[in-house]
Amino acid sequence: MTASAAACSGRERGAADAQARRSAGGNGAQPAAAGPSTGAAAHSSERTILFVGTSLTAGLGLDPDEAYPALIARKVDSLGLSYQVVNAGVSGETSADAVRRLGWLLKQPLDVFVLETGANDGLRGLSVDSMRANIAQIIDQVRTTHPAARILLVGMEAPPNMGPGYAAAFHRAYPEIARAKGVALVPFLLAGVAGVDTLNQRDGIHPNPRGAQIVADNVWKVLSGLLIPPAKGAASASP
Repeated sequence: MTASAAACSGRERGAADAQARRSAGGNGAQPAAAGPSTGAAAHSSERTILFVGTSLTAGLGLDPDEAYPALIARKVDSLGLSYQVVNAGVSGETSADAVRRLGWLLKQPLDVFVLETGANDGLRGLSVDSMRANIAQIIDQVRTTHPAARILLVGMEAPPNMGPGYAAAFHRAYPEIARAKGVALVPFLLAGVAGVDTLNQRDGIHPNPRGAQIVADNVWKVLSGLLIPPAKGAASASP
């Protein structure tokens, strides 16, 4: 519009956007895990949900704990699910940019891969065919390196000023890719938020804290079905 190699339920809230930019360069800096601190050290059995996306995922203009991946991390913790949530959002990233940094991100263990990309392709009027190819390549690469990982594709829409033909092709891209690749789909990340002044920041593009709550709910409706419930008898993190 970050990824922690440490498997720990004590999640550090770093400056997510700055760390994400460092991670894009593949220089070994660790992107930050998202979510509340719940303990000092994790068990090796804890799984990882990796969010790869744009500024919408990074939480541009929000506190790190207000970005939707951090809100999802709270839901995960409240249900006692053994997952670390990692925010690898980078502001301004196109789908081609995501392809270029993917190899570095996939060096870490992951169990669920959430892909939110294409928003900046749409804003810049970049080729929809190229975007489709990039998304397909990302999904294929995840399956090659992490064949057991569950994948969630997050759909976006092109702005109307790009013209009806472009907007229609953009709209079709996500469900068609999801069907072709057999991955889960959130039809539109910003459903219920886009175009609503009271749910967005002053730029009219990025959700404010209230809007981020709705975005988190949009993703959670699909993501929750991909997560493995806690083992019977496991203690819940909620009181």
